[in-house]
Amino acid sequence: MALVKKVKLSESYFGQVVIGPPGSGKTTYCSKISTFYRDKLNRQVEVINLDPANDNMDYKPKIDIMNLITVEEAMEAYKLGPNGALMYCMEYLEANFDWLLKQLSEVKGSYLVFDMPGQVELYTHHNSIKNIFSLLGKMSYHLCAVHLVDSHHCSDATKFISTLLLSLSTMLQVQLPHVNVLSKADLLKKNPSKLDFSLDFYTNVLDLQYLLDVLDDGPFTKKFKKLNKAIVGIIEDYSLVAFLPLDINSDSSILNVKSATDKACGYIYGSGEERSIQALLSCAVGARTETERYDMDYI
Repeated sequence: MALVKKVKLSESYFGQVVIGPPGSGKTTYCSKISTFYRDKLNRQVEVINLDPANDNMDYKPKIDIMNLITVEEAMEAYKLGPNGALMYCMEYLEANFDWLLKQLSEVKGSYLVFDMPGQVELYTHHNSIKNIFSLLGKMSYHLCAVHLVDSHHCSDATKFISTLLLSLSTMLQVQLPHVNVLSKADLLKKNPSKLDFSLDFYTNVLDLQYLLDVLDDGPFTKKFKKLNKAIVGIIEDYSLVAFLPLDINSDSSILNVKSATDKACGYIYGSGEERSIQALLSCAVGARTETERYDMDYI
C-alpha cells in the first residue's frame, strides 16, 4: 500500500460502479453508455474492467483486472470453484490496490465506468469491493453504484421481493451513492399483461401491501404469510429502494439514467456537453407524437 501514501490527488474524478447479478446486462450497459457519452455527449469516458471472468467484452477497457489475475488462474492455483475463485480475485485486488491506483493515475480527465463481477455475495456480505471503493473515495474519486437487475423479475411477485431485498442489502453494504436500474425495460413494454400492476408500482416501489396480497394468494407462498409480511415490512421501513427503467436502445431512457448517476456522484458537465443534451432532448420531443410520448414515458 506504499503507493497509496505517496500519491496525492489534486483533482476530483467521477464515475460509476456497475454492479448486478449475472445476466442483468452490465457489460452491454458499460459498452453502450461509454459509446453514447463519447459520441453524443462529447464526454471523455473510459471503461475499467474489474471482472476477472469477463471474456465477452465488446469494448476495449482502459484498465483490465485480467492483466493482474483471472478466475481461471485462481481456480487452477488454489483448487477453488468459480465462486470461491472470484472472491479470491477481489481479495487479491484489494491486497494489490497499488496496482489499481497506478493504473488509475494514468487516466486523466476521464469519466470512469467500472464493469464489475456479477456474483451477488460480493455486494451483500463480502468486504473487498466495499473496501476498494472506500479507499478510492478518500482519494477524490466521486463514484456512484449503478445496480442493474433484470426487469423480468417484475413479472413474478416472489422474484420481485427477492430483487428488493438484494437491492436493499447491496445499498447498505457497498456504501456508495446508489442508483437502482431495471434493465431490459423494453420487454415490459412489449409484454404488459405479464405484470400484476403498472410499471410505476415497480419503479417507485409503491404500497407493498398489494404485493403482499399477491404473495399470500400464491400456492407456494400463502403458507409463509408472517414471513412475507416481515420481509415487506423491512423494505418499507428503510424506504430506500426505487428503480429507474432502462431500455438500452433508447436515447431518452439512457439520458434519464445518466441524469440520476450524474446527480448521485456530483458530476457537473461542461457547456459543450450541456448543449449536446439539450439538442438530444429537443430532437426527441419535436419528433414524438402523443402516442410516442406515452411510450417513451412508459420506458
